[in-house]
Amino acid sequence: MLEKIRNALRIDDDSLDEDLQDTIDACIADLVLSGVSKEKAQPESEDTLILRAVKSFCKSEFSSDDKESQRYREAYETLKIHLCLSQDYTAVI
Repeated sequence: MLEKIRNALRIDDDSLDEDLQDTIDACIADLVLSGVSKEKAQPESEDTLILRAVKSFCKSEFSSDDKESQRYREAYETLKIHLCLSQDYTAVI
């Protein structure tokens, strides 16, 4: 997933990999904390909606434009809500 996020952010080298991985991990943790199952939220799952959520989260964190950052954060929050409302993505309790 790290490489996909690096490509989405148009980063050509690995100089920010540690920060990117921390941000990916924070997004995954936020999704799980919000109710998305750990199995679905794992980067290895290659689920397209999880990948889209992580991309939006990372773009909001790494954007230098405040309006763009806010737009990506809102997109992430909206997608997170949809994931949390879907029985396909929530943990069975």
